[in-house]
Amino acid sequence: MISLQKVSTKKEMRQFVEFPFSLYRDNPYWVPPIISDEIDSFDPKKNPVFENAEAQFFIAYSKNQIVGRVAAIVNWIEVEKQQIKKMRFGWFDVIDDIEVSKSLLDKVATIGKEHQLEYVEGPVGFTNLDKTGILIEGFEHLGTMITWYNLPYYKDHLEQLGYTKEKEYLEHTFKFENVDALYFNRISGIIQQRLHVKALNFTKTKEVLPFVDEMFCVFDKAYSKLPTYVPISKAQIAFFKKKYIRFINPEYIKFVVDTQQRMIAFAIVMPSFSKALQKTNGKLFPFGFYHLLKARRQAKDVTFYLIGVVPEYQNKGIHAILFDQYCKIFEKKGIINCIRTPELEDNIAIQKIWEKFDPVIHKRRRTYTKKL
Repeated sequence: MISLQKVSTKKEMRQFVEFPFSLYRDNPYWVPPIISDEIDSFDPKKNPVFENAEAQFFIAYSKNQIVGRVAAIVNWIEVEKQQIKKMRFGWFDVIDDIEVSKSLLDKVATIGKEHQLEYVEGPVGFTNLDKTGILIEGFEHLGTMITWYNLPYYKDHLEQLGYTKEKEYLEHTFKFENVDALYFNRISGIIQQRLHVKALNFTKTKEVLPFVDEMFCVFDKAYSKLPTYVPISKAQIAFFKKKYIRFINPEYIKFVVDTQQRMIAFAIVMPSFSKALQKTNGKLFPFGFYHLLKARRQAKDVTFYLIGVVPEYQNKGIHAILFDQYCKIFEKKGIINCIRTPELEDNIAIQKIWEKFDPVIHKRRRTYTKKL
């Protein structure tokens, strides 16, 4: 017998957040979140995403044991302004029992129907800055701090319950030694001269922060035409800065500006915190900060988190300028592996950008949908 409990207390929210820690206790590929950060992100008093969204969190029980969880989400900007009548679900974790999945997802569907929405999609977060998709290939590879990990049966559960593929994402990796640094240096020089643009580099976090708001303006222009895009408010940008400031290595933040010092492109690369997060086991104290700071300085793997170019400069070689800057710092830092965040399988333009890196698809993930 499966019973559901709507999260309504701090204790229950902690149980909701900590359930995957028991589910994946012995899994060497799962990367835990920071528990306090995860709890804060679900707090309407702390996360400004709740100005335009709502969420209900549910825990599934069987024989007094927690066996699953899900967040049922409505993004009202998406529903009302974009007229996309979508019910979202995210933070979906279950034991290998399809009845647990059915109970949780039926609850999500019920809420969607109450709001007169047309279909449900997940797993997704509140916005484009959240994690998305279940893993369908690559279970034997280490996860990242910006993706969810799960076991193969998640896909089976969803498909048996009548969910169908909505969007598929590819995750690539490549060796830095594959990169032809001389090529990007040469092309970068040509592009900078031709377009009268230049790169900005930083060594201190405080140097980066004044540019963050403008960076999100570029992000908005670069991604607004994607079918998955939901606008991000100024308050959410401020929350993003606060949440991720400790993870920023300023040497891995690159901007490109024109002659008027207007930003036309940006890129954010994160040192790989996966192994450090496994050591923290979700806690910053007493030693979690140490592991994260060590990874920030010394990690030999990096994750390409975000890259954006304003539309009028797209397809003009601006990426070569960014890659040239990264080649210089990666060589200095002794970087070995480069990992790309999930990219839509039908985004041919972004895939062409990476062709010269000899990338390998090492993971696939997918969102699923069902009519209500």
